[in-house]
Amino acid sequence: MLFNSFEFLIFLPIVFVLYWMFYKNTKAQNIILLTASYVFYGWWDWRFLSLILFSTIVDYIVGRNLMVCKNQKQRKLFLWISILINIGLLGFFKYYNFFTESLIEGLYLIGITIQTGTLRIILPVGISFYTFQTMSYTIDVYKKKLHPTKNFIAFATFVSFFPQLVAGPIERAPNLLPQFLKFRKFSYAAMSAGTKQIILGFFLKLVIADRAGIYVDTVFNNASQHEGFTFLFATFLFAFQIYGDFAGYSLIAIGTAKLFGVSLITNFQRPYMATSVGDFWKRWHISLSSWFRDYVYIPLGGSRTKMSKWVRNILITFLVSGLWHGANWTFILWGTLNGIYILFESILFKEVRKTIFSRLITFVLICFSWVLFRANSIGEAIQIIGTIFSNPGTLFIPNGADIVTPVYALLAISMLFLYELWNEFFAEKYKPYFFQKRYAKLSFYCLIIILILYMGVFNNSQFIYFQF
Repeated sequence: MLFNSFEFLIFLPIVFVLYWMFYKNTKAQNIILLTASYVFYGWWDWRFLSLILFSTIVDYIVGRNLMVCKNQKQRKLFLWISILINIGLLGFFKYYNFFTESLIEGLYLIGITIQTGTLRIILPVGISFYTFQTMSYTIDVYKKKLHPTKNFIAFATFVSFFPQLVAGPIERAPNLLPQFLKFRKFSYAAMSAGTKQIILGFFLKLVIADRAGIYVDTVFNNASQHEGFTFLFATFLFAFQIYGDFAGYSLIAIGTAKLFGVSLITNFQRPYMATSVGDFWKRWHISLSSWFRDYVYIPLGGSRTKMSKWVRNILITFLVSGLWHGANWTFILWGTLNGIYILFESILFKEVRKTIFSRLITFVLICFSWVLFRANSIGEAIQIIGTIFSNPGTLFIPNGADIVTPVYALLAISMLFLYELWNEFFAEKYKPYFFQKRYAKLSFYCLIIILILYMGVFNNSQFIYFQF
């Protein structure tokens, strides 16, 4: 089920009412959330439910055994059972065809031809997110950072909580799981704050991401027909398309969770205001970046090692991050390129000065990497980059009424830029008297709703990160 669908507009109020009807019964509330989450997830394909249920049961049992087991070798065995099963599920459904095709192509290059077909495997929505969430639980229990729960319903709700199930934020058990074990009281303030975040999330998704996406898809899906300036403009729009799409989803997820008295972590913190690529990754998809830091980079040795191993740790972490995003060499190269950015920054610039120039350079570097992320193949990415530098040409303008698409996108992006500029530099120091008034806040969000209705794209487009 999509957030931006008619079905969700019916689904959410029903679940909300049922949930708070049992405000004195935490177990009943968890059952309602768990049932709603399975309906929400099964809306795509009921067969997906077997995978999330299997992953839930495995990690619940592993967690319980890690608690009672005292033998270190046995504890390590249970940990590896969890890791191998989760990575195995993720690897088969997401990467089987990719690795099979890559192996066949590699053998062909050295003169060995293999005739084989590939399985038609459907990628379960959100599998990259909930497998990482359950793995972090067993790893934390193994490290004795977390006491495993005996409450299976609460644990299953933690794994499948529908607001953040299919595209994050990737929650850690110490933050989210205890919230399903305690009494949750209805709060008008939380409902109000959550509703405001949902409105802003829909603005990012429907007005910025989906509007920009029309132009971006027109250009990148016909790469051979366009010139340099067109690719530059399309890449600029894609930077805000993916930001609006993913940050929009995160805001809707966080806001929806607040309606049920549940707090999720912040997933984006004005990433395009970053002063370096390293700073960008502290602001972008924070839940995933911190996951790779804690469960890949630091276990490899982090930065507390000799130079050669530190370089290795950075590159492995970003390579794996790229592979997590998709079964395509473009994502692997995109992740590696960001790792190289970090290495050069760390070696050449020990201290990054927070200037407009450093922010602009960071944005340009990130946009350059977005070409690899958006291109359909490495060959296409090379062609696009080559065209940008060798054939500037003219800017492609859609014919007829479609001119409103890039114009609306630029207008919405400008509004977002001013909003984030204020929050980055002035919000903490200055709070206008006007915005301290309730009617002013209400007017602001009413204006956002009007802009959504007037400028939004209502075609039930899927969120970009659903494919990951």
